[in-house]
Amino acid sequence: MGITLETSIAALARGSLNLSLVTETWPPEINGVAMTLSRLAEGLVARNWQVDIIRPRQSGEAAAPNGAALNHLLVPGLPIPGYAGLRFGLPVTARLERAWSARRPDVVHIATEGPLGWAALKVARRMQIPVTTTFHTNFHRYCRHYRLGWLRGAVTRHLRTLHNQSAYTMVPDAILRQTLQQEGYCNVVVLGRGVDAGLFDPARRNPALRAAWGVEGEAPVAIHVGRMAPEKNLGVVAQAFEQLLLRQPNARMVWVGEGPQLARMQRRYPQHIFAGSRRGIDLAEHYASADIFLFPSLTETYGNVVPEAMASGLAVVAYDYAAAAMHIEHRKNGLLAPYGDTEAFMRRVSGLASDARQIRQLGAEAREAVMANSWETVGGIFENYLHLAMQGGRNE
Repeated sequence: MGITLETSIAALARGSLNLSLVTETWPPEINGVAMTLSRLAEGLVARNWQVDIIRPRQSGEAAAPNGAALNHLLVPGLPIPGYAGLRFGLPVTARLERAWSARRPDVVHIATEGPLGWAALKVARRMQIPVTTTFHTNFHRYCRHYRLGWLRGAVTRHLRTLHNQSAYTMVPDAILRQTLQQEGYCNVVVLGRGVDAGLFDPARRNPALRAAWGVEGEAPVAIHVGRMAPEKNLGVVAQAFEQLLLRQPNARMVWVGEGPQLARMQRRYPQHIFAGSRRGIDLAEHYASADIFLFPSLTETYGNVVPEAMASGLAVVAYDYAAAAMHIEHRKNGLLAPYGDTEAFMRRVSGLASDARQIRQLGAEAREAVMANSWETVGGIFENYLHLAMQGGRNE
C-alpha cells in the first residue's frame, strides 16, 4: 500500500498532500469523536494539507460547507438507533470510486467503522490508496447497555477485521493499545488527545452563572459533562452527589449534555440542574463555574471531558483508566478509584465534601498537569503516521 513515484511527484507539484477523512460524525454534532476529528483536520490544513471530509448528510443540512482546503462530500445516511441526531453512512462504493478517481487522495483515514467506513476501505484497497484508522468508541462494551450483549463477539470480530486491514490503527493511550493487541489487533499505535487550555480556563468562572444555579457563597458545585446515555454510568454520578449532600446540604449538581437518558434523569432528580448541550465559551464557563467533576464512565476509549475539566481547574473524581489514568496522579491532581469499584468512587467524593482547600489544590494541580497537551503536538504525530502509511510503513 505504499505510494508510487508518480503519486509523490503529483503531491509535490501541487504543493500539498490530500487526505480523505471518512467519518459518521462531525461538528456541530457534540461528541468527543467529532471534536477530535475537527481538531486533527484543522491541524493538517494549517500544515498545507488538502482535507476531504466524507460523511453522512446531517439532519437539515442542505449543502456542504466547503472551503479552500477543507471540503465535504456528503453521502446518504440513516439514523443510528439510540443516538438521536447521528447517522451512519451508506456503503456508497461507486460514489467513492468516482470521487477518488477525479481527486485521488494520498491517504484515506477511516474514523468510524460503519458501512461507509467499510466501503471506503474496500475502494481504497482496490485503488491501492494507503489507509489508516482510529479506534474511537468501545462499541463492543456498549452492547450490554443496550441489551445487545449477545452481539459482542460479532461486533469485536467486525471491528478487528476492519482495523487489521489498515496500515495503522490509532488509539488514544497505551492501555487501550495493549488491550487491542491482546484481542488480536495488529499495527496499533498511540495518538494522544490535546486540550485547548486557552478555552478551558479557571478564569472563565462566572459568578452570575453560579447565582443562576442557586449557589450560596462558596458551596461546592459538582458537574458532569457528557452524553446522557446508559453507557455513561449516570446512576453513579447521582449516588456520588448524594454523598456530597450529606456533608454539604447547599451543594448543587449540574449536568451538561443531552441523550436518551435525559428525560428520565430530569424526572428522577428534579432538584438537579440540567443545562443541555453547551459549546465553546459557554461550555468553558460551565466547567469553570463548578468545583468537582464526577466522571464514572466505564466505556470510554479516552474521555476528552477529563482533560477539559482538569484544564478548567476542577477536582476530578474518575476511575483509573483511559484519560484519567493518563493525566491524574491520585491525590496530587485528582482522585482515582479502581476500575468499576463504586464504593471506592463514593469514598473519594465523600472525602472531598468538607475539604474546600483540597478541592482548590487538586484543581490547580490538574490544570498544570494538562497544560502541555496541545492539539498542535497531537496533530504533528497524526501527520507523521499518515506519512509513514504512505511510505508503506507498518508498526512492529
